[in-house]
Amino acid sequence: MTLTETILCSKTHEYISNNEDKNYTVGLTDYAVEQLGDIVFVELPEVGASFNKGDVFSTVESVKAASEIYMPISGTITEVNDNVVNSPEILNESPYENGWLVKVDFTGNDIELSDLLDYNDYTEEVK
Repeated sequence: MTLTETILCSKTHEYISNNEDKNYTVGLTDYAVEQLGDIVFVELPEVGASFNKGDVFSTVESVKAASEIYMPISGTITEVNDNVVNSPEILNESPYENGWLVKVDFTGNDIELSDLLDYNDYTEEVK
């Protein structure tokens, strides 16, 4: 099973991947990265920061534009990907494996997951 078969995507182009019980990796979809172009700057929150679903938690700048990144689920940041902050181009090269943004302990309820799309449905929607 590939990673894209296990992720859920938001309509604002973020993805979540379940690591273990209630802990998720959050990142940008390959479609979002493609639309942004060459990424030159990533700002991530501090470990311990809490966000509600839909809150802006990150800013990504590319040669084309700056974009706010929205938290697809409610949770508390448990880890940030410093590699992406130090080398933003990782997002362009590997948005799922190496270019993830944060890891989050999910504090919401399962209803928050219900409007997320599996990867195949997401790719159909963005065509």
